[in-house]
Amino acid sequence: MPMHEYGDAPKISIIICTYNRSALLLKTLQSLLPLQALSQAEIIVVDNVSTDDTAAVIKSFIAAHGADMDIRYLLEPVQGLSAARNSGILASRSPIIAFLDDDAIPCQEWIPTIIGSFAERPEVMAMGGKIAPIFESARPEWLIKPFELPYTIVDLGNRIKEYPKGLHPCGANMAMRKLVFDISLFPLELGRKGDSLLSGEETWLFGQIKQQGHQILYHPQMAVDHFVPAGRLTEDWIMKRYYSQGISNAMKSEGVKGHLLLLGKTAAKAVYIMADSVLARSQGRKLLNRCRLESIRGTLHMVWNRKRESAAG
Repeated sequence: MPMHEYGDAPKISIIICTYNRSALLLKTLQSLLPLQALSQAEIIVVDNVSTDDTAAVIKSFIAAHGADMDIRYLLEPVQGLSAARNSGILASRSPIIAFLDDDAIPCQEWIPTIIGSFAERPEVMAMGGKIAPIFESARPEWLIKPFELPYTIVDLGNRIKEYPKGLHPCGANMAMRKLVFDISLFPLELGRKGDSLLSGEETWLFGQIKQQGHQILYHPQMAVDHFVPAGRLTEDWIMKRYYSQGISNAMKSEGVKGHLLLLGKTAAKAVYIMADSVLARSQGRKLLNRCRLESIRGTLHMVWNRKRESAAG
């Protein structure tokens, strides 16, 4: 039976957080079965109070395949991706934590790539890799290169290296040593909650890792395919995504110095957008500038709300 021996801790804990996407989740769970080194992993599926048949789907999968893999179901009643991730972290038994989205399909060498990289590189505290899109409908013409990151499309080449400045692993495909969370878990005020598009919790976490002088590794063999639903391939959705990112950026700023720095960056961004708008000709470039303005609007909206709350005392 491909399981760790009785009493042994798994080498890696794979945490899959899910909310109301049972059909996609089932495909992800099924994709785990042929993975190399599955016997060295525990799988923790965290149901973030789904209202569809998610619980039944997970329990049915466990009944069918529980003898072939170490898999558990957890219910996290506090709504939010950060809360769900924290629940999985606290339940995990391994020194390595890996996160996989409920709509992502990992490559067969995903597990040994992660385990081997951490074993061979003690200076590495976190890692991520390629994320290729599975578009439910045709890729829109306006989805130019700068939009790829908001759609969690990642390809930094075929060489193992540290992440460039300003980039870090994405939640659909990331792993870290568990001791990263000794200081703090994911901040509950950041990250997706239900159908909201708030984010920022991953940027916060990787910022903490870099501040402590640790390395974050990009590994091209740590690859997943990631589903992009047709409902997200619209101009309205990507504009909402940028607006929510602006809110998230404002939520991460703390203190007077942090607010001034944020407003300075926002002002510089506005000047750049105005200049670029004069040159923009393609549909994609024009939409990008509209989205950037939405990001600024989200930031200013959040800053204004915080000032009003502070004044109300």
